[in-house]
Amino acid sequence: MKSKPELLATAASLAEAAALLDAGADALLIGDDRFGMRLAGHFSLEDTAAAVELAHARGCKIYSGLGGLMPNRLLDELPAYIKAIAEIGVDAAEFGDPAVLAAVRHEAPGFKLHWNAEMTSTNFATSNYWGRKGASRVVLARELNMDEITEMVPKLEVEAQVQVHGMTNIYHSKRKLVESYMAHQGRPITGGSLGKERGLFLIEAERPDEKFPIYEDRNGTHIMSSDDICILEDLHVLMEAGVDSFKIEGLLKPTSYNVAAVKAYRKAIDAYAADPAGYAFQEEWLDEVRELQDPERELTFGFFYKEQVF
Repeated sequence: MKSKPELLATAASLAEAAALLDAGADALLIGDDRFGMRLAGHFSLEDTAAAVELAHARGCKIYSGLGGLMPNRLLDELPAYIKAIAEIGVDAAEFGDPAVLAAVRHEAPGFKLHWNAEMTSTNFATSNYWGRKGASRVVLARELNMDEITEMVPKLEVEAQVQVHGMTNIYHSKRKLVESYMAHQGRPITGGSLGKERGLFLIEAERPDEKFPIYEDRNGTHIMSSDDICILEDLHVLMEAGVDSFKIEGLLKPTSYNVAAVKAYRKAIDAYAADPAGYAFQEEWLDEVRELQDPERELTFGFFYKEQVF
């Protein structure tokens, strides 16, 4: 382990941001849902400034999510937003669209960027390409297995971030598919929301026991996994490999759950950093997480131990 890895969590509000920082998060991912994709919550510039103040007072960091697929209509608004968050003191921004990179070069040279291309960040050559373009970190694809991650990290010229806990996106469309479906069924949406707060699920006839959260927002339609990643048991493998940042995805989870997850991973990271040779995973670290875990959502290793066939 080259240095103690960062523990990154997502925050849906200022209240949750404070709770997660107090629980032991080193950094928080927040953002404006005009530019971010699948953010836990919306942060105005005023909220962002307050979050930066909260984090920096604790020696922690704030990252802005600008990982959305940028349509033409947003390109006029993007430069001013980037300039504003850089002046506020945001420590870095996640991006996938090169339009963000171009705007940063013009408005805030030197502002740190983390390349997050969702499922396409699968090899070290492409990651290093974006590093040479200006990114200081790559968010590795969620479908990489443990061997692919540990083999890739030593070849990276940039930092590596890996999601270690929470749900993952399995499908996205820029189109409003739920709204379209309801209209096709003769039940058009005339009021209310199809957003995260609605609590909608997609259930397949072949898998009636699995519920896939689905919601729509200004970025389109999002279908999420029916279970949650939890790699705490083998987190030491990723720490030994030199992963720089571990992300806890708190989307669609209550603050109490996200706080419990942060505390659990904080214990593991600190224990390993203190004594790598003598480190041993402790089952009780997960007790509170398991108590708060939705009984309809299994904690799994995700793709970490699935063989890839290309």
